[in-house]
Amino acid sequence: MNADARRARFEAVAPAVIDAVRRYLARRTDPATADDVLSETLLTCWRRLEDMPEEHVLWAYGIARLTLANAERGRRRRERLTAKIARLDPPPVVTEIDQPGDLEIFAGLRAEDAELLRLWAWEDLSPAQIAVVLGISVNAANIRLHRAKGRLRDQLGDQPGKPAGPAGHEGSTEGRRR
Repeated sequence: MNADARRARFEAVAPAVIDAVRRYLARRTDPATADDVLSETLLTCWRRLEDMPEEHVLWAYGIARLTLANAERGRRRRERLTAKIARLDPPPVVTEIDQPGDLEIFAGLRAEDAELLRLWAWEDLSPAQIAVVLGISVNAANIRLHRAKGRLRDQLGDQPGKPAGPAGHEGSTEGRRR
């Protein structure tokens, strides 16, 4: 069968297969899985077009049934793996924000300062690593981080009822000498 004949045959049978298999899958699984299984079924039909019998819809039901079974086995494996990972390496506890105003203060920072502070505090990156991420020199990263910390410190110090102090996850050692 040449490519044109193959394509013409597939285009002739595809509408009946698509409608029937879509209804079949809609009654058996969720819409996202049904779409994935339908596309896999059509791909298999295309690959095995020479094997397709005259009762092509029934043959496609069989392919869809096996493809759906594979998808369900994959879903169960993912769920078991996720449960195992959660048991062996539980996700870190999210730190609560001290006061609702902290987020507003952080959002009020310049975008460049906020990104620097996120990279430093949330991603726990060193200035050298931040420099790589931002595509700047290590010296520029150190200077920008120092200034961003200062601006954040100023913003936090201006907050009513909040003591002024160093910001960050490991405390500031800037300006201290032995």
